Amino acid sequence: MAKKTGAAGGTGHKLVIVESPAKAKTIAGYLGNGYVVESSIGHIRDLPQSAADVPAKIKGEPWARLGVDVDNDFTPYYVVSRDKKSHMTKLKGLLKDASELFLATDEDREGEAIAWHLLDELNPKVPVRRMVFHEITPQAINAAVDNPRDIDMDLVEAQEARRILDRLYGYEVSPVLWKKVMSGLSAGRVQSVATRLVVDKERDRIAFRTAGYWDLEGTFDAGAQHDERMFPAKLHSIDEMRVARGSDFTSLGELKAGANVVHLDRTRAEALVAGLDDTTFEIRSVEAKPYRRQPYAPFRTTTLQQEASRKLGYTASRTMSVAQRLYENGFITYMRTDSTTLSETAITAARNQARELYGAEYVPDQPRSYTSKVKNAQEAHEAVRPAGENFRTPAQTGLTGDEFRLYELIWMRTVASQMKDAEGRSVTVRLGGPAASGEDVVFSASGRVITFHGFLKAYVEGSDDPDSDTDDRETRLPNVSEGDAVSAASITASGHQTKPPARYTEASLIRELEERQIGRPSTYASIIGTILNRGYVYKKGTALVPAWLAFSVIRLLEEHFTRLVSYEFTASMEDVLDEIAGGRRDRNAELASFYFGDGDVEGLKQLVTELGDIDARELATFPIADGIELRVGRYGPYIEAPGPEDGDGAPIRANVPEDLPPDELTLEKARELLANPAGEETRLGEDPESGLVIVAKNGRYGPYVTELLPEDAKKSAKPRTGSLFKSMNLDTISLEDALKLLTLPRVVGVDPETGDEITAQNGRYGPYLKKGTDSRSIDSEEKLLTITLEEAQAIYAQPKQRGRAAADPGKEVGTDPVSGQVVRLKSGRFGTYVTDGEFNATLRQGDDEETLTIERAAELLAERRAKGPAKKAAKKGAKKAAKKTPAKKTAAKKTAAKKTAKTATAKKG
Repeated sequence: MAKKTGAAGGTGHKLVIVESPAKAKTIAGYLGNGYVVESSIGHIRDLPQSAADVPAKIKGEPWARLGVDVDNDFTPYYVVSRDKKSHMTKLKGLLKDASELFLATDEDREGEAIAWHLLDELNPKVPVRRMVFHEITPQAINAAVDNPRDIDMDLVEAQEARRILDRLYGYEVSPVLWKKVMSGLSAGRVQSVATRLVVDKERDRIAFRTAGYWDLEGTFDAGAQHDERMFPAKLHSIDEMRVARGSDFTSLGELKAGANVVHLDRTRAEALVAGLDDTTFEIRSVEAKPYRRQPYAPFRTTTLQQEASRKLGYTASRTMSVAQRLYENGFITYMRTDSTTLSETAITAARNQARELYGAEYVPDQPRSYTSKVKNAQEAHEAVRPAGENFRTPAQTGLTGDEFRLYELIWMRTVASQMKDAEGRSVTVRLGGPAASGEDVVFSASGRVITFHGFLKAYVEGSDDPDSDTDDRETRLPNVSEGDAVSAASITASGHQTKPPARYTEASLIRELEERQIGRPSTYASIIGTILNRGYVYKKGTALVPAWLAFSVIRLLEEHFTRLVSYEFTASMEDVLDEIAGGRRDRNAELASFYFGDGDVEGLKQLVTELGDIDARELATFPIADGIELRVGRYGPYIEAPGPEDGDGAPIRANVPEDLPPDELTLEKARELLANPAGEETRLGEDPESGLVIVAKNGRYGPYVTELLPEDAKKSAKPRTGSLFKSMNLDTISLEDALKLLTLPRVVGVDPETGDEITAQNGRYGPYLKKGTDSRSIDSEEKLLTITLEEAQAIYAQPKQRGRAAADPGKEVGTDPVSGQVVRLKSGRFGTYVTDGEFNATLRQGDDEETLTIERAAELLAERRAKGPAKKAAKKGAKKAAKKTPAKKTAAKKTAAKKTAKTATAKKG
């Protein structure tokens, strides 16, 4: 039971308002009798979201659509959300019988703003306490009740400034995109810059030119006197000149200026291999250095999101959703934080657990402390760590699934942060000898041995680069000395090609945003979610690929809103918000500078009113080569080329597949697409039964056949169509094949037991049978045309396995690195898929069942996990029309807001 704080305003209960129902339930269990804990269910009010929400009093004002009076100190007009009005009535009812009000929303800027909105909307007549905590444990909650504070209006003003900035940016710039690019698009202060990062990376990949280079790889024998006699080494130099490697080439495929290296081609490399047949090598040098690795700092929001992406395959939004549940149920501390600091009790808990699990020799004499490297780190919290004064091991929590895995990650990282350094030694060995051509050839081998694992016993950080070595990787070399003779067991020539810059993943984009100081940790998940949902970016595996639509949007913003999509400007706005939060800058002055301009710097209002002529066609056009251009159209991207000289002059067009990354649209690919242009028909003949002409065409979703209806056909008449099987193509399809395709979906027969009709159909995810609502996949498209009723009945006689009908082909692919479960290859309704027993992932076009690797299978499963459990479709029901009620206006200025907050929190009954 918490102690009483201050004089009560009555004899009723103490009302505590938090943000989520789950948090309310947990805290209510800790506070017990005398307290009523209720949730605000997130934000209770916001700026108007639609014209219907705009308060009647301001309708007709030129700025009414913004919901912000830009001419009067940027006064925001807030309205209670329509779906929150009944809940606000409930909160006001609970407040009537309360003796005190505790506003217990999160301790960050957003939480502070929610507390102020509650205070302003509820207008309480009882004492008000601002209650803050960073973990939900009995000790933390009782301490928060005993140590309330006032609402921090500087934090509120910073959050309000952020909200108004985002509203002005989105509501002023988005209409420009609607007019000049495509309706329904959106622009955002941070989302547009995040999209630009992804587009810039793809631009680099498009401009990239591959360079080829060769080297030699050898396996050497140090002799029987060594336990580890065989060791690998790579060619290092020829006649004291280093051999070129990938980092020596520019993105244009040329050697960097001043690179004093030997560039081997295949001919010379293979000749060198032959010239080393009889060479005896000797050790030229042995260089040993001590190896030491310090523990990683405890998690903050962004590092948690990055590591959960690398190790668990979680998206940023999934990580934050799982972390939210862990926090609300008392398992971890607050998950939105820039801090890497641990409290003294947390340090003690981590050190005690490390000592218990690994021994006293793994715990340093002095506790470790960490300082955040994030500029202007805010949000007064600890790092993300297990909650409580004594940590629960993952096994002691009773958690399962996603929550168990994320808690385990946080727990391991926290414990490891208070353990000793890893120690060892690294060794570089150079060995050389003369080639038959007289050249002096030197190979190099590197090794590392860890003599004391320290914190690596508990935790090893992942890497965005799958080819890089982890910190616990050991490579042992024989204990050779300078002058020792070694022989070559094998030497081979190896060819390489430089690789384009890797696309961003969610983890690496988050890291890039943080390094550029763009946005805040708590917003990254929603930013990535927005650019994915808006169609600006899509995923290919774990990589983020920009759609051509994003290229058009970013081109417009770069040309006409240059400053607003500048990385430096966006980062500087975060500094401004931090200054407002610290009370060092005035909110209104900064908003005025942004919107109206300052000196020679144009403001947002001037930019959107003085745009000048914008050529929408030019924005949507991107040259490929040889007169071929890509255009972003209303129904997706397509390529266009001049028509043949002997034709009517009409251009040739072809749709671009939605999943074709921009950097793969080469001239060769464009010509391939144009060979089967969209809209061009191949006449196959007439249907002998209907007399209609049958044609083959290439459409947005692939090649298909259809029948041409007569001009006098009814408008409601629809032609039969059928997609080509994977084994067919437009060049060879016959009229006979086309007529068979047009019979689909095909009635196979009637089930004699149920009387239901069984049909064979070809769907987006492959061929299947349907009987009522029961669908079963079949293993080939060709069977759609031949399967008999008896064969269909045999398939339905088999038990249905989680909606998938086919049997396991029996191929074991390997062990998934995330779940640790065996991955198997199976066939189902949606085609062939891989499964680890919990998640299923369908193979993509280009994946071969025979050559599928565990790495590719793990990638597919990671992407599927990131989507979370499949959601069940909501039942259809009638929707009641919402009553339209006048929206409440709140136009509190800064001075009035401070006065209201301080007066309310100062009341003592």
